[in-house]
Amino acid sequence: MKCPGCGYTESKVIDSRPVTEGNSIRRRRECLACQKRFTTFEMIESVQIVVVKKNGGKELFDKQKLLSGVLKATEKRPVDALVLVDEIEAELQNTLRQELTSTEIGEMVMQKLKERDEVAYVRFASVYREFKDIDTFLKELNVLKGNE
Repeated sequence: MKCPGCGYTESKVIDSRPVTEGNSIRRRRECLACQKRFTTFEMIESVQIVVVKKNGGKELFDKQKLLSGVLKATEKRPVDALVLVDEIEAELQNTLRQELTSTEIGEMVMQKLKERDEVAYVRFASVYREFKDIDTFLKELNVLKGNE
């Protein structure tokens, strides 16, 4: 970290504290050459995730797009969609993989919804798994109930 006063590259940290949102750290530093004090902010660098679609196309992970789908499934249900999507995004970042398939992400959403609310799970599954008729729907319900 270069000193803004003299350009010297060595400094010592005097104080560190998290910023309000909790995703960065504010540090007070002192230059070892001129003793000038300055503030720096350190942020976690997130990995840019590319989603490989079912048709082979690729696009950047879009949290809003995922949230939109989850909100539809959880409408009028006791599930905090934003918390669920934040958890999924954190898990995706923790994989440290730059490419994930839409299927992997969809299955992750289904698992989390299944743990939280069965109705939201079935709603999401009906769109995600593209239920074509009532038999497909009933088959998924039987899997959910543990009959298959």
